[in-house]
Amino acid sequence: MLEEKYHQLLEFGRSVGMNDMETKEEGGKLFIKGTTTYEMEKHLFWDKIKTFADWENEIAADIKFENQEVFGIYEVKPGDSLSKISKGYLGDPMKYMEIYNLNTDILSNPDNIKVGQKLKLPFVK
Repeated sequence: MLEEKYHQLLEFGRSVGMNDMETKEEGGKLFIKGTTTYEMEKHLFWDKIKTFADWENEIAADIKFENQEVFGIYEVKPGDSLSKISKGYLGDPMKYMEIYNLNTDILSNPDNIKVGQKLKLPFVK
């Protein structure tokens, strides 16, 4: 019953790369266990959980992430700049150089990013 209610959530988990997801209904709760590649995906999954009414009473989730090197991978969209991405993920647009320094393998200028580039995001300090 709960797996049906949270079908969209479980599909979202698969879409963010939680391939080893396990679910079990027990005692009126849906237990979800899984591993994402990056912490960012774990956060996205938790954000999605919180969009469901009464999730606090119906879901228990144990989500881990594998990669300890970077927070996640962000694909550049039209209108993006490093400062805009930095504000969104690091909470401060002035930390854009942290993103640039982590991506010097694909970026040669912090003012020149291209749509479709996949940038590594640092952990928030």
